[in-house]
Amino acid sequence: MGEENEKVEFKTSTAELQSALNSIVAILNKHQKGILYFGIKNNGKPVGQIIKQNTLRDVSRTITDHIEPKIFPIVEKVMLEGKECIKVEFEGNDIPYFANGRAYIRVSDEDKKISQNELRKMIIETERKNDKWEEKPSDISIDDIDEETLIKFIEKGNKKGRINYEYTNKEDILKRLNLIDKNGKIKNAGNVLFGKNPDVDLRCAIFATEEKSTFLDMQDYSGNIFKLIDIGEQYISKNIRWSANFNTGSFTREDVPEIPMTAIREALCNAFGHRSWDEPYSVNIAIYSNRIELDNPGHFTEEAKPSDYINKQEPSRPRNPLIVKILYLSGEIETWGTGLRKIYSVCKKENLKVDFEDRKLAFFVVFFRKDLEGLIKNTQKDLSNKVESKVESKVESKLTTNQKKILELLNLDPNMILSELSRKSWNICYICIK
Repeated sequence: MGEENEKVEFKTSTAELQSALNSIVAILNKHQKGILYFGIKNNGKPVGQIIKQNTLRDVSRTITDHIEPKIFPIVEKVMLEGKECIKVEFEGNDIPYFANGRAYIRVSDEDKKISQNELRKMIIETERKNDKWEEKPSDISIDDIDEETLIKFIEKGNKKGRINYEYTNKEDILKRLNLIDKNGKIKNAGNVLFGKNPDVDLRCAIFATEEKSTFLDMQDYSGNIFKLIDIGEQYISKNIRWSANFNTGSFTREDVPEIPMTAIREALCNAFGHRSWDEPYSVNIAIYSNRIELDNPGHFTEEAKPSDYINKQEPSRPRNPLIVKILYLSGEIETWGTGLRKIYSVCKKENLKVDFEDRKLAFFVVFFRKDLEGLIKNTQKDLSNKVESKVESKVESKLTTNQKKILELLNLDPNMILSELSRKSWNICYICIK
């Protein structure tokens, strides 16, 4: 019979029926279907089960009466290695399931109680899968669509080569983008992406220290997704440190942000694209003395961890596929499912630490800021090196051949005494004259 696993459970007899209920809901909550046997030991060896006239009915009734939402399993007698056993097949998609008021989750071959926080996340995830918020009709009309944003979107998509048609009018474009449903209603996705006054918020704050004790600035913004992405990027750009890079082969100064702006914009696109729209919260930007945090309502997918997308190239499972598709067409994101990997690789290249954290109420991207003193020293060093190089170049161009030779001797031995320098330089001059 093999061994127990995440979808198969063995019970020695129906005396373990109450424990079997826990296993059934644990498997349902993880995989939505499974099999349980009575009359088999944990090691997979059939030992048989006494099956009376009402045994199968009692098992079926107990399962139906004590598991919520109700399921209706297939309960039948089977012969395994000459032993009479009971096979229970079950399935259901209305997670979470409860046995006698308690919820469980399958972990390997064990049934673990689900915590309140895990249960809440499971409910939200189930609602997301079964009822797509972005596909629902909104209460706005074509007049409430911001035409300027829509025109810019088409222009960007054309430039990226991801849209092969020109702008015509608002209604035609929304239909092409699947943002109008079969009843002629603009979908929620259309409202938050292109609406004039959608209920979408961005909160930005600067704190004096590493804690949320004293804030130096706080701003609340409203608008559609495209406008808020631009606003968020500008807010961070104006309130982070920039250093001057002079290692560009000339005196032209290159301003370099302490955190790559490509990573910042990618994080903002992810925040709006993957947020839970059922949560009545804003996307937030918090700038601390040592870090910058971007968070969005909703949790990371249950099926994977952030590291899976960074290291294992996990396929994309966006919470809002329609919204994400529109962001892709505009060129805001390059490829589905690569956002975290892009943020991580860009920061790694700049030797910058970044964390991805799934906290109690939101998903966070945390950029750790570079040391201010170090930035100042590096800028001063770059400038000093550039000035020194330029000065040496100008001076060297004015030197005679003999003067250049003397400088070469001093470079080889800065402590050379004057008489030795005079002798060697005289020899050089004599050779040059000859």
